[in-house]
Amino acid sequence: MTLFQRVEELTVTSQNSSKKSIGEFVLRKKSHVSEYTTQQIADETYTSKAALVRFAKALGYQGWKEFAGAFAAEQHYQESHYSDIDPNFPFTGDDTIPDIIRKMSSLQVESILDTADLLNPHTMKKAADLLVKSRRTALFGMNPNILVGELFQRRMMTIGKQVEIPLRNDSGLLASSLTGEDCAILISYSGNTETREPVNLLPILESRQVPVIAITSVGNNKLRMHARYTFSISSREKLYSKISTFATEKSVEFILDILFSTCFSLSYQENLNTKINNGKALEGARIATNEDLAE
Repeated sequence: MTLFQRVEELTVTSQNSSKKSIGEFVLRKKSHVSEYTTQQIADETYTSKAALVRFAKALGYQGWKEFAGAFAAEQHYQESHYSDIDPNFPFTGDDTIPDIIRKMSSLQVESILDTADLLNPHTMKKAADLLVKSRRTALFGMNPNILVGELFQRRMMTIGKQVEIPLRNDSGLLASSLTGEDCAILISYSGNTETREPVNLLPILESRQVPVIAITSVGNNKLRMHARYTFSISSREKLYSKISTFATEKSVEFILDILFSTCFSLSYQENLNTKINNGKALEGARIATNEDLAE
């Protein structure tokens, strides 16, 4: 979870009026927050310097200056590396259909490029080795992540590797059936909500010594702390205020695509032969009128 998202979560969930006021100011000023003195912020938020320090400490910082510097640096990075398309509201009610097409394509390309920058090849190789060697693999998450995971499940099936996705309310049962010879993939944007799936499955998986591959947002969270291998989602979306999870879904899909491709490459010719032979057997009756598609 990015610092921006942590501030947003603290602002939305806090029962303290001072924290809410300070949080709203920070979210509004973004990269400019460090340009204000503590007295100016205290005056504008009708709080105090002490309240600013308490706000910073609630987020794990020693004081306001340390927090404000880290927050401004994160926002400067976001503003300098991406277009002015807001991933939360990539289009408006005034946009034409060509505008929407242009903005949505830019948003999805940026999400993929951002995710690619965050991927560690060594970690990807280790995770693929684990998947290939595992007796069973289970994938856990909430929608829409499960819907994206189903495409990964189908791709893995084409090379003879089964990925289990639990039916509704059966996640605990599936997790309890896994062992140290198996593997679990957990997808969670925040990675912190211990009362919801899939984070609430961590105690079960740990008690059964099941290695975990995590796909979650940038920054520290509970899921990242307990996973053997972690891949970071492009994390520019807010937790609550947005049209949809466009960028997140594309990021998760890309990570799973790379994970599948790496698994495929470990036994490239064998997997390619399996894929082609299965394709001939299952789809041999299909006829293509386009010469480019014909076999």
